[in-house]
Amino acid sequence: MSDDDRANPLGGYLRARRALVTPEQAGLAAGANRRVPGLRREEVALLAGISADYYLRLERGRDKNPSAQVLESLARVLRLDEVEQDFLLGLAASRPRTQRRQRKPERVPARLHQLLASVQVPAFVEGRAFDVLASNQLAVALSPRLQPGYNRLRSLLLDPEEQAFQQDWTRSAEGFIAAFRKSIGDDIDNPRFVELVGEFSLSSERFRTLWARHDIRGLDGGSTTVNHPVVGELQLHRDKLPVGGLLLVLYYPDQGSESDEKLRVLASLARTAGLPNN
Repeated sequence: MSDDDRANPLGGYLRARRALVTPEQAGLAAGANRRVPGLRREEVALLAGISADYYLRLERGRDKNPSAQVLESLARVLRLDEVEQDFLLGLAASRPRTQRRQRKPERVPARLHQLLASVQVPAFVEGRAFDVLASNQLAVALSPRLQPGYNRLRSLLLDPEEQAFQQDWTRSAEGFIAAFRKSIGDDIDNPRFVELVGEFSLSSERFRTLWARHDIRGLDGGSTTVNHPVVGELQLHRDKLPVGGLLLVLYYPDQGSESDEKLRVLASLARTAGLPNN
């Protein structure tokens, strides 16, 4: 995570997002001799109905308490969706450093371990940084990278087996990185986040490119298709359920589908192999 992002997250977000909006999208003529990608500062200010000087102060971190009305106007100009606008408002409402909550270790309560062992679909628990904290037998059979000690974003970016496992790796990487930034929010000094951003920035060009965009996205649920090395293609739904600051993640197929039958085969193989619940 860059020093500028830590010192001025609001300004960094505004700069990144205005670079992604073309003059044509904003209803402006591009003109000649345009030296910056996207919109100029003065164009954003004009469209948002604020002074260019005030917008410059926002980007440079000299005014850290803009009103909700100003931020909503900027969100409109920058074409932010609801999730992105909420993120922008959250950055402006960041707590002073002296008032930040104490960070507690992420621990999985015993009842969640019991739940993981009882459900009949791949299930695991992850922390805010996508660290896998606990998983059941079928999750590990689905992917050995879904067991404690693995970080899901690291696997996605750096592990060739995970990249082959994901049928649409490009889309998955975009979604995970945007969700990772959303998870960080204003907790920009969290040592685990700083560690991972530094690692991925050095080791993954894809991460560097997407991280610079400041995309924000929820990764709460949906559907995915994966390529399992034993049973082949699986079409699965994904749900994420918040439990005490952690997320319980469940993967499951449509009942009676081909993927349902393949998952039953995978469960039988896992029992035969004696894979543990972690």
